[in-house]
Order: sequence, then structure tokens, then C-alpha cells
Amino acid sequence: MINTNLKFWRRELSLTQAQMAEKLGIKRSLVGAYEEGRAEPKLTTLVNMARLFGISLDQLVTTDFSKRKNAKAAQQLQQAQATTLAETAASGRPNGNLRILALTVDKEQNENIELVPQKAAAGYLNGYADPEYLEELPKFRLPMLGNTGTYRAFEIAGDSMLPIASGTVIVGRYVDDWLSLKDGTPCIVVSSKEGIVFKRVFNRLKDGAMLSLHSDNPLYSPYEIDVEDVVEIWEAKAYISSTFPIADLSLTRLASIVLDLQQQVSTMKKA
Repeated sequence: MINTNLKFWRRELSLTQAQMAEKLGIKRSLVGAYEEGRAEPKLTTLVNMARLFGISLDQLVTTDFSKRKNAKAAQQLQQAQATTLAETAASGRPNGNLRILALTVDKEQNENIELVPQKAAAGYLNGYADPEYLEELPKFRLPMLGNTGTYRAFEIAGDSMLPIASGTVIVGRYVDDWLSLKDGTPCIVVSSKEGIVFKRVFNRLKDGAMLSLHSDNPLYSPYEIDVEDVVEIWEAKAYISSTFPIADLSLTRLASIVLDLQQQVSTMKKA
């Protein structure tokens, strides 16, 4: 039903294939291939389709909406969208931030990891939902991360999260349900007021629709940010750096003492 429903809902929403591709964060040629049944969408794309149409994933793949009257389908779309918005509000995410996540894929339809360098950080606030902007960013893949989510990489600046140094690239997994974040989770937080920051997030959504952001460097004080200002949250899953952490000399000396004691004990036992 995917190709049939894609054509049906695209026409219901009065979208061209190019407009549909933009909303889904894919190439226009893929929309045509999906509608003609020449290719099958990835799970991430199917989820994005269901969200855009305001229907469940199960309905997208099992229900032939083309056999229903337009009025009935439109009514169901409105009801489904209202339910989606209600669920979004209950999860702690503002309705204004409900959107389709734009992404890019390689020739084999594997999702890329787009890299947002420091020099592109300001532009990201305007281009995060623009597939053309994402196409211009550097891209790479990390097979070790698997296919358990959508990932993006951000080059951080400053020393607020030492020993992770300025210039380190943080690879984050997209967080859709902000309410599920556990206190102390290291995240890239993209907001309209603070820009792109790397902090430990403490969840205050239930109490006051706020997030408390903490630095690992004690010289920086925690601060709160209104959830309405938050655009995206990416949970840190890996980092890439050319700077190795500086060894703690006190721990090194302690390890040396323990090793000496072990050798002395071993010598005594032999004697």
C-alpha cells in the first residue's frame, strides 16, 4: 500500500513530488521511485511519511486510502493530526517544534552522519530543516553505531565540558521524545537563543517546561533554558578528537605504587 498511499496523500495535501521530497528530507527522484514501486522506503522515511500524513505506520502500510472518499480521509487526517499534537504536548515537546527531521542518505540508502563544523553553527539554526543545506555539509558514516537511530555530528567550541577539548566532534543520536531524557545525559542542544551547545541535560519538563544545562567544568554555572526555545536535542553517543586527554599524574603515581607493592608481595611469596 505504500506507493498507493504516498500518491494519495501527496495529492490530498496538494504537494508536488519535489515538495514532498523536501518535507521528507529525501531526493525528488526517490519520491517518484516510491510511488512507482521501483524502490522501498527505509523505516525512517516510512515513519516520517506517517507523521506527515497524520496516520499510524500500520495504516500507511496496510490501509488503501485511495478507496476512501476524500472527505472521509481528510476528516481522519485532521483527527490523527490532533491526536499527534496532543501526544506531543503530553511528552513535553511544544507543538511549534513538531516537524519532520531532514536527513541525507548515500547511494545505498543508508543514512549519512552530517557534520556541522564550528563555522557552520550559526547557519545551522536557519538550515537544519532544509535538505539542500544539509546536502552541502560534510558527511560520513560510523558502522559501529548501527541502524538504531538518526545521527548528526557537531564540532564544539570552548572548555565548558573538559576534559573534552574545544574542537572535538560530538556524534549525537536524535532525541524525539524529550521527556525520556535522564538527568545528566550529555547532549547537543540546539536552541534559538543559545545556538548549539554541548551540556549535560537535567529534565525539568514536567515541573516547569524547562531544561537545566550543566557543564562538566566547575568554573561554569548551570543555567535553565525554556523548552519553547529548543529546536533539536541530540544525545551524545561518541566523540572524535585529535587531542588526547591529559593523564592525571596523581593517579599515575598511585598506580605505580600499587604495582611496586604487588611485585614486593610476589617476591616475598617466592622467598
